[in-house]
Amino acid sequence: MRLRPFSLGLTTPLETARGPIERREGFLVSVDPGADGESVPAPGLGEATSLPGWTESRSACETALNGVTAEADGSELVTDAVSRLDPAETPAARHGLALALADAAARDAGRSLTEHLAENEGLPTPAETVSVNATIGDGNRDATVTAAENAIEEGFTCLKIKVGARALDADVERLRAVRRAVGDGVALRADANGAWDRETAREAAERLAPLGLAYLEQPLPADDLDGAAALRTVGSGVDPGADTDADPPVPIALDESLASNGVDAVLDAGAADAVVLKPMALGGPDRALAAATRAREAGVEPVVTTTIDAVVARTAAVHVAAAIPEVTPCGLATGSLLDADLAPDPCPVSDGAVAVPTGPGLAGDAFDDLP
Repeated sequence: MRLRPFSLGLTTPLETARGPIERREGFLVSVDPGADGESVPAPGLGEATSLPGWTESRSACETALNGVTAEADGSELVTDAVSRLDPAETPAARHGLALALADAAARDAGRSLTEHLAENEGLPTPAETVSVNATIGDGNRDATVTAAENAIEEGFTCLKIKVGARALDADVERLRAVRRAVGDGVALRADANGAWDRETAREAAERLAPLGLAYLEQPLPADDLDGAAALRTVGSGVDPGADTDADPPVPIALDESLASNGVDAVLDAGAADAVVLKPMALGGPDRALAAATRAREAGVEPVVTTTIDAVVARTAAVHVAAAIPEVTPCGLATGSLLDADLAPDPCPVSDGAVAVPTGPGLAGDAFDDLP
């Protein structure tokens, strides 16, 4: 196993309730055939791009990966090393190695990564394309409306707007202005990144109900599952089962709560209508797809997004999303947020969707010159 560090800037800082994201730093993780040519039959490539608050720190990620290299011989590295990495403690590190090994296995079998993942999870034939949402940062009202209109012109039909860094009045007005600008045919998602307390979140749900949001994402701190469960019944302040013409409750999606509590705890608490699955934060594409399957079985919709990853992890997330039957628009259109990337994108966004690479593994030989 080899590591190659990288650092990529964003075109402009992405403002969130947790503060701005300005750079993405991580490691390419490559695995090559063992000396006997049997341990890893084909080379594989992964990416470990940590984001504190969602994953471990960069230094913790590097330490974990270097520890695997130091402790494992060639055979053990391939068969057992992923189990050495705790997805709760160092999810980005596990993602990098798990992806590299999955890429190698899929390439060796001559099939795409999404086919490999779907077969392992017992899922049907994956989709050939995945619809994606546009992500709009926390700008002022006019900037937010302009960004929304530009996204619609580019073919997006689903917009995710960051909220929570401003006063609630300002965020409500921003979302109202976007709804007026784009009409009712566009799906709107609002992401607060855990910025609100229960009182503010309840008021937000009540005031945003008339806008018909697809969902309100992470309105409360990550550990407040009881609060999120209670918030699912809040729309116009009435019982959603009552005989009334009032607006229905705003669906609640959880993101950071999955990293803090685990998918099973979120589902057991009845805390979400949708779960936002970041393969990097969950510890790998395999764990993200398994989480999506469990969510569907519980009647909760899975959505796959990135942590503004580089092209290798972003491509892997596309494969994960494609393996989920009839997945809703996913947060995979994040490559344009980077001012440079590690390689040309094998699945660029076009008219609000991405085509899944069909070559073996991640994208055939598209990344072979990277490590």
